[in-house]
Amino acid sequence: MQAAPPRHLQSEAEPERCSAQQTVTLFRHEPLLLDCGQPVCDVRVAYHTYGEAREHATLVLHALTGNSAVHEWWPDFLGAGKPFDPDTDFVVCSNVLGGCAGSTGPSELPTLSGQRVKLTLRDMARVGRALLEHLGVKKVRVIGASMGGMLAYAWLLECPDLVERAVIIGAPARHSPWAIGLGTAQRSAIQAAPGGEGLKIARQIAMLSYRSHQSFQQTQAGQRVPGVPAITSYLEYQGEKLLARFCEKTYVALTEAMDAFQPSDAELRGIQVPVLSIGISSDVLYPASEVKAHAALLPHSTYWELDSIHGHDAFLMDAQDLPERVWDFLHA
Repeated sequence: MQAAPPRHLQSEAEPERCSAQQTVTLFRHEPLLLDCGQPVCDVRVAYHTYGEAREHATLVLHALTGNSAVHEWWPDFLGAGKPFDPDTDFVVCSNVLGGCAGSTGPSELPTLSGQRVKLTLRDMARVGRALLEHLGVKKVRVIGASMGGMLAYAWLLECPDLVERAVIIGAPARHSPWAIGLGTAQRSAIQAAPGGEGLKIARQIAMLSYRSHQSFQQTQAGQRVPGVPAITSYLEYQGEKLLARFCEKTYVALTEAMDAFQPSDAELRGIQVPVLSIGISSDVLYPASEVKAHAALLPHSTYWELDSIHGHDAFLMDAQDLPERVWDFLHA
């Protein structure tokens, strides 16, 4: 395994080299057949690319409330000498089907018995495959964290001929009752208070699962405003912040898709490509033991654990030597 480049040789992604969001309409002539059985034509996909177009690419899969602009939310990973290096790699990231950052959203999908159809992670992978075909990509290295990690599992099952290797960060192969329960509570909040207030509460519930007791003790103790606990201010801010940029219908559609993704042990044992699976020591949403147990079912997996007090969100806020570990694996 190659050594990662020294940090002093790494640099931030240069703003002038960050691509603008692009949009393409796929499935114009042949429809996308969703897992629910409904055909969908004219699927819009918003995406970013970095580097010169090549037949081999690095495919980045975003988290639940993420988007395709990797340079905005994962700067530790994008840039010269980093895991996603535009000098040597063709990097692709798209907003998922059902998203609200440029791709076809839930309100644009057909109805079934008066209800919007339910999406699956496999549906999203098939749309991603069509985008790669549009871009002329024939092989990919896939990397995703959180929802993106679960989507990476869907890619491994749905598109095994395309994926050469995969990195799955802070994600199980399927949701536990604990994770489904959290998603249910968040969707219940949205259902109880549609139009924005419910989404803010859903975000507050989610944020509690994204961090840890020790993380909040270190970062949100005391008060910033007299008489208001810092954690209260923090959660209220996070709710308002998400409401300003996200859609409650997307939140419902994507969390339902994650809950419904339940590949069997036999399916996981059939995955034949090399996989690096990374757990986070203090993750209360997806405990490291769960991530490790699912990785152990894969015939060609390597497990590594990020030791951080900051819970599930450590892959964003406390990466430490995670980029170097990923670089080593992608370039092995």
